[in-house]
Amino acid sequence: MFRSWNRRRFDLVELLLITLFLVVCLWFAGEGALSSFGRQGPEASRERARLSAAYGPGHYSQYYEEWIIRDFFRDKRDGVFVDVGANHFRDGSTTYYLEKHLGWSGVALEPQAAFEADYRRFRPRTRFFAVFVSDVSNHTARLYMSALDSQTASLRQHSPLVPFVTHLDAPTVTLLDLLDRLGISQIDFLSIDVELSEPKVLDGSGIDRFRPTLVCIEAHPEVRQYILDYFAKHFYVVVGRYLLVDTLNLYFTPLGTAR
Repeated sequence: MFRSWNRRRFDLVELLLITLFLVVCLWFAGEGALSSFGRQGPEASRERARLSAAYGPGHYSQYYEEWIIRDFFRDKRDGVFVDVGANHFRDGSTTYYLEKHLGWSGVALEPQAAFEADYRRFRPRTRFFAVFVSDVSNHTARLYMSALDSQTASLRQHSPLVPFVTHLDAPTVTLLDLLDRLGISQIDFLSIDVELSEPKVLDGSGIDRFRPTLVCIEAHPEVRQYILDYFAKHFYVVVGRYLLVDTLNLYFTPLGTAR
């Protein structure tokens, strides 16, 4: 009986893997909490309270994106959106409210074809395409879904120590090629959330052609400077007041847009 207490319960490799797994889980949880609550301080609190009073208390988007988008457009009706990395038709969507309640129409681009059926059923004003938006068309991208988030596909495996459930291969297309093919010449709102592949989307976007009035783009530290430089080069500016509320995404509008 006493000898069982002296048995090694875990070897060193197992302990290391468990520790790494917990660190990754905490990192994801911390990143989500940071974006969810935004910056701290009285100015941030007042801005969140203003948005909540005007557009809350609920939202379909993962965090406060929906309130910010509605605020920028002042609940404009019948706009046009393009949602890159659209994922689920409703949960976490930055465009569901626009279509459902304000009559917007648009395009949803998402490499996971499993989402298409629900878009066809619940999003009649949205055209769904199972593609990976990149800087080159007519290639194939291999994407990975991790055990931590099986609904999110990424070009990167992040770490060889994080287990992956599966992978999928998706055709690539540039935003410029696709919108030209669809006959779309101007868009009001562009949403980009593609797990660190944002630079590839921007390089093939033809943003000067379509000149979206507002861009919401996920900007992790690894790609944030590239994103800032890209939009400055194309004469877009950050909508500064939203930095108080959303610490994960950046919001850009063409220089000189009155808001």
